[in-house]
Amino acid sequence: MSKPPPSYLPPEGEGDTRLRGNDRRLQPAIGRGVERIEDLRLLAGRGCFVDDLERPDLLHAAIVRSAVAHGVLRAVDVSAALALPGVHAVFIADDVRRALEGAVPLIPLRQDAVAQCEPFRQPVLAHGRVRYVGEPIAMVLADDPARAEDAAERVVAEIEPLAPVADRDASAADTVRLFDGCSNVALTLTGLKGDADAAFREAPYTRRESFRVHRHTAMPMETRALLAEWDAAQRKLTVFGAAKVPFPNRRILAGMLGLAESEVELIEVDVGGAFGVRGEFYPEDFLIPFAARTAQRPVKWIEDRREHFMATNHARDAECELEIACDREGRILALRGHARTDVGAYVRTTGVTPSRNVAQVSSGPYAIPHVKIDVSLMLTNKTPVGTYRAPGRFEIDFFRERLIDMAAADLGLDRVAMRRRNLIAPEAQPYELPVVVPHNLRTSTDSGDYRVTLDRCLEEIDWAQKSKLNGRLIDGRYHGLGIGCYIEGGGAPPSEAARLVLEIDGTVSVYVGSSGVGQGLETALAQIAADALGMPMSRIRGVYHGSTNLVTDGFGSYSSRSTAMGGSAIMTVAGELMLRVKEAAAARFGCTVDEVVIVEGREVRGPGGKSVSLAELAPTPLSAEGRFTSKHRTFSYGAHAAHVAVDARTGYVEVVDYVAVEDVGRIVNPHTLHGQSLGSIVQGLGGVLLEHLVYDAQAQLVTASFMDYRMPSAAEFPNIRVIALEDYPSPHNPLGAKGAGEGGVIPVGGVIANALAAALQTLGVEPRELPLSAPRVWQLMQSAADRHCRAARKPERG
Repeated sequence: MSKPPPSYLPPEGEGDTRLRGNDRRLQPAIGRGVERIEDLRLLAGRGCFVDDLERPDLLHAAIVRSAVAHGVLRAVDVSAALALPGVHAVFIADDVRRALEGAVPLIPLRQDAVAQCEPFRQPVLAHGRVRYVGEPIAMVLADDPARAEDAAERVVAEIEPLAPVADRDASAADTVRLFDGCSNVALTLTGLKGDADAAFREAPYTRRESFRVHRHTAMPMETRALLAEWDAAQRKLTVFGAAKVPFPNRRILAGMLGLAESEVELIEVDVGGAFGVRGEFYPEDFLIPFAARTAQRPVKWIEDRREHFMATNHARDAECELEIACDREGRILALRGHARTDVGAYVRTTGVTPSRNVAQVSSGPYAIPHVKIDVSLMLTNKTPVGTYRAPGRFEIDFFRERLIDMAAADLGLDRVAMRRRNLIAPEAQPYELPVVVPHNLRTSTDSGDYRVTLDRCLEEIDWAQKSKLNGRLIDGRYHGLGIGCYIEGGGAPPSEAARLVLEIDGTVSVYVGSSGVGQGLETALAQIAADALGMPMSRIRGVYHGSTNLVTDGFGSYSSRSTAMGGSAIMTVAGELMLRVKEAAAARFGCTVDEVVIVEGREVRGPGGKSVSLAELAPTPLSAEGRFTSKHRTFSYGAHAAHVAVDARTGYVEVVDYVAVEDVGRIVNPHTLHGQSLGSIVQGLGGVLLEHLVYDAQAQLVTASFMDYRMPSAAEFPNIRVIALEDYPSPHNPLGAKGAGEGGVIPVGGVIANALAAALQTLGVEPRELPLSAPRVWQLMQSAADRHCRAARKPERG
């Protein structure tokens, strides 16, 4: 196997710092399995979450939400709520309009914004019409949470019901429109490469199938939470509870309230999980700060779990009619199809992104010369969707990997050999993915040999031997193996900022625009900073992240970017800080900068044996701030394989063994990487086998608690193995990192479905729809048995 030159590494003898003139004898921190430094305070109960914050004269908010999926909002009576003791105020849309002396604000799109989606933005409080169960209608402020909840129950909303649009089919029928004068198709995107139609006309083999992924979403341990306070004298609004993208959200909030960005600060405290859904801008992200400024008192709001089920972004929920064209040797000539995604009642901040990924990443890790994938965003009376770990990529990977297995069977080919034949070759890197219109979005993979992770995965799970179990019934269970490949786009452009401060005690404080959402950010960035500065990790005083008062600007943590972009920003700024250290030392020694050497991040030496410790160097802290900028994404990649056993009586699917092999570029911390990958796989397995957000015909959410919505436990999937490689660092950042926060979840749907099909091959079961819960698998088995019975009863022709 040929490897690219490790151009991101410094010359021999300089460790990982890339800082010439440093006498560095320390062991590198990057690459070591350092225990997470943030865990000690959390495990000891010293974490600080929003609900831990208290303020004098604190008011508590409760949100009144629509119980009707679709209807005309005739009136909202708040008099009974206001009559309760301890209730300070109740706000409806008209109150917001009057306070702002303008229209009720609409939530803007943050990613993939196009003009076609403008009519479908969500107001911060409903007026005129409600469009989903859980939509905010009013906000109550009271002296304590219980009073606020009691008052919220007394708010009476007069809603004239309208026929709901409960699913994609009803949306497409267009008999009921969610927005007057507008189609229920909010937008259609197309992923294009080559000439797919021509390729299909000439292809010797084609197959078309329909697939569906169900609606589910993230369930972080900590629900959304906010505390806002307004300082009228300083004209300063401070909001605690920021996550994921504080700087973009500050711009949104300031614009809505008519404030300058400098008058708004978003502060990130500890965050109990995010997974893409937390940290986006929701109605409450306006309402709570608005209430604090209007009431002139601090306001806190903690989302309860039922609210999370029906108000926080949902995800997945897509179907696709997908076609594949191949030659007889299994070379994929073209991919073509049309997908429909259920985006819910409004297009929120990232509502377009999952659909864009379905179009853009449709070919995955395969060299498919011709692609045409249309994706229609369908409006329904459900909770709006947004990004959730590997948005769109999970869905399209399931569609494509299932179809490849089916095509291989038709052609009489080994499904592994067919995949290997079509994987993008190392010499074809970078490989351009389909262009998405109307955005005209272009991107390319960066580096890698995709065959290596596939072959290693097959070796680790012992594919050659275990695949002999396919279709066998052993002790009442059918056994089968599945395989799937993927790519993970990370390191999202355009930039990230960092600030490093050499404190007067000789330690260094690190400030970065990336956000900490439980992914071990503080540990990884401390390792990067230590190596970049040529000092032990013990001299990194702390890594401070996310809050808008730490650096001039930032972009946050999404799309597997926090290490690749935030870490690269630290490396960039470290060089500037060390230059300032040398300048200060040169001035003190009366020599040139080139004569100064920094020793192990502890002292600086000049000519003639002169030396001074970093703590003695300057009477005030020295600092440097800057950013790392890139136009290119990074692309991790890998292969997963699973061995499942299906109970012949109940349909229960046990994951007997699961192996994941990924190449993520340079690995900063193997332990945190392993935890990320393992957790991502478990999240994917939960989504495939357990979790399901179900709506009835009236667009009422019927799985709105953990009594009905099953989540994986620690005992559910005990046999998962993750192997991470770093053979191909990214050429697009000095760290060489590619990101690995989402890759683990991407192929899980296709892998488990392929394993299930292999297990039930004697019954002719071909799963085309998720979830693969025990009742659904049992139904698939019963339907297959019924087909066999009907075929057996059919009389022979004489």
